[in-house]
Amino acid sequence: MRPFAAVVLAIAIAPLSGCVSIEARGSISGLACAPGETRQDVAQMFFGRNIGQTVGVSEEAFARFLDEVVTPRFPDGLTVQDSQGRWLYKGVDYHEPGKVLSLILVHPGDRAKVREIAAAYEAQFRQDAVLIISRPSCVEFHMASKR
Repeated sequence: MRPFAAVVLAIAIAPLSGCVSIEARGSISGLACAPGETRQDVAQMFFGRNIGQTVGVSEEAFARFLDEVVTPRFPDGLTVQDSQGRWLYKGVDYHEPGKVLSLILVHPGDRAKVREIAAAYEAQFRQDAVLIISRPSCVEFHMASKR
């Protein structure tokens, strides 16, 4: 980067420095939540369903995986959505149905549980990888008042 461009960039981002700080371990702190919300870490896991070039993880097999591997680690609840993945690898355009699993991480050991789930899926369904995205979020469970 040219010296002039570096100075301009430093001046441009200086006002943002008080908004969010990046800690040494890579997490974001300083997230301000509205009244009634709590700060929780949220993890999303992206599972491909192809084994090779064809769908090898059926809906039934994925449901069993949820029942046997995921739910025992997160019995308080989770969300699963269907997805359609695409990526380019070595000049080949791949398309793959998938599942996105969203989890609220409440306990200190929850990140380890997420990694255990990824490892179990990779081993059981011969997958190369499971993508995990974790981020801080403001969470509120809005519940209708009891009558």
